[in-house]
Amino acid sequence: MNCATCQKDLAAYSNYCYYCGARQPSAPATPYVQKRLMRSTDQKLGGVCGGLAEYLDVDPTVVRLVWCLIAFFSGIVPGVIAYLVAWAVLPAPPKPGIEVIPAPPAPTQPYTPPAQPATNIS
Repeated sequence: MNCATCQKDLAAYSNYCYYCGARQPSAPATPYVQKRLMRSTDQKLGGVCGGLAEYLDVDPTVVRLVWCLIAFFSGIVPGVIAYLVAWAVLPAPPKPGIEVIPAPPAPTQPYTPPAQPATNIS
């Protein structure tokens, strides 16, 4: 990427020129898709570890192994209770074939009511 003012090379992610300080045009922002923590359809017991793995973008086997190690070394009962609480709290995954529609984006400008037509009283 080159600076529009001084024509020097810049990194592609630069907002300002390093040399002259001119603001650089930016690419249109991609919409942010918020992830949602929920149980997984890739489940062995209740889908808690699979859902956590999908949320963190890691392999479900790694999350299951870490969960088992933490449960084993902290005592079996706290790990089982934590799993049951997570299973009860996390929402179920959407049914296959049903598309999850994200909420519409918030308005960027405040609402202004339409102007009233002027009435001429004679």
